Amino acid sequence: QVQVVESGGGLVQSGGSLRLSCAASGSIFSINYMGWYRQAPGKQRELVAGILIPSGGSPYYDDSVKGRFTISRDNAKNTVYLQMNSLKPEDTAVYYCTADIKTSVVGTPVRYWGQGTQVTVSS
Repeated sequence: QVQVVESGGGLVQSGGSLRLSCAASGSIFSINYMGWYRQAPGKQRELVAGILIPSGGSPYYDDSVKGRFTISRDNAKNTVYLQMNSLKPEDTAVYYCTADIKTSVVGTPVRYWGQGTQVTVSS
């Protein structure tokens, strides 16, 4: 069994900051990639940021968050973070963490999803 659990969402005023955390646990052999998606009401889920594990090289950011959000990881804790600064009302969404995980030495990674955490930015 593998679990992916997010935390750190909440209500913040425009211009404020929040830090999301995502921890993967369970029968993990290796993690290849972790990322953050978000889904606003009435909109499709979109990729916000992603990072390779364990290297962390060349993180991906959606244009809408470049320069404001930073993704980082703690390989020892199987955890990824999303530091969100200069938040805007349009950042309001449910944020989901994903992790591409192998549970054994054989096979290919499987994408696991967290349950989501609400981020609300008031104007």
